[in-house]
Amino acid sequence: MLKRSTLLLLLAMFTHLLSYSQDTYLFVGSYNGAKDKDGIYIYRMNMQTGQLTKVCTYSAILNPSYLILSRDGQYIYACSETRTPGMGSVSSYTFDRQQQKITLLSKQDSGGENPVYLTTDKSGAWLVNGNYTGGSIAVFPLKADGTIAPAVKVIPFTDHSIDTGRQKTAHIHSTVFSPDDRYVFSPDLGADKIRRYRFEAAQSQPLQPDSSVRAVPGSGPRHFTFHPNGKYAYCIEEMAGAVSAYRYADGQLDSIQRLMTHGKEPYGFYNSADIHIAPDGRFLYASNRGDENNIAIYRIGDDGRLTFVAYQSTLGEHPRNFLIDPSGKFLLVANQISGDVVVFRRNIQTGRLTYTGVKVKMTGPSSLQIKTYHN
Repeated sequence: MLKRSTLLLLLAMFTHLLSYSQDTYLFVGSYNGAKDKDGIYIYRMNMQTGQLTKVCTYSAILNPSYLILSRDGQYIYACSETRTPGMGSVSSYTFDRQQQKITLLSKQDSGGENPVYLTTDKSGAWLVNGNYTGGSIAVFPLKADGTIAPAVKVIPFTDHSIDTGRQKTAHIHSTVFSPDDRYVFSPDLGADKIRRYRFEAAQSQPLQPDSSVRAVPGSGPRHFTFHPNGKYAYCIEEMAGAVSAYRYADGQLDSIQRLMTHGKEPYGFYNSADIHIAPDGRFLYASNRGDENNIAIYRIGDDGRLTFVAYQSTLGEHPRNFLIDPSGKFLLVANQISGDVVVFRRNIQTGRLTYTGVKVKMTGPSSLQIKTYHN
């Protein structure tokens, strides 16, 4: 029988070998402003220190401002030609880890101006896109080689709400699948609604409008996320600077709480942006742009209700997007206007964030995705 010391040594050796059998990469989309500038960035991330090392970049595409990855990490899908009057596209790329190279595979019209959000179903057969300025949702088939086929359905909206400056028409800001893939929920900043659609992957027209939940007038619902247990959902409201919490079951959202994400009144207007929950489901994080430029941290109770914990400066300007890595160890922020990605370490017990000293500069970072590959 092996001695305890020998077992510990073998365990340490196994852990050491395991660390060399996988690589974690950070993918960054941006508002590059011109096709001759880098738009997509890929960094290798050290999961012990948070250090980021640039691997490769891709230009020749305008404003690839929001990215997602295929489930195997082989393909990158992007909202592109955003904030470009009369334009808008969705595009796909392959990432070759051996050659450390990004290659464009396909591009399709987004079905509306200014696409801002993408998501795929669990089967990887469908891509759903939200167009902000165009006020529409588009559905695209995905081919096995990573290319995007033309849209099979575009659903336009003309609704409006009470703010005559920002809510003259619909502004779709995100498209999020329910945990069971039976529904897609889509916050509409312009109409103050969270729209719901039925989804059936086996159908040629998989997405069908169903119903909607009314948000507070003038609140501007933006991004939406489900709790890991599938029982609760949360929506960040850009214009009101608030988070609304819902109890969720079988496609139904029932309001249970609404609270401010800002610690003070803004000089201009509220500008809340992104929202995510830690992998263990214990803490929720929300980003605030504008005057504060911070992450609001909340503890999530067993009943789904939120309790404020702290604010953390993002050490930059305009935190449009952020992510929590799947291990829950790190939170990374994309500060769009100051042009940097900042890495924080998470305290898993308290939810609080500590700056790691890692900050990388680039033009207009606006979207982050992370993937660990096993070699």
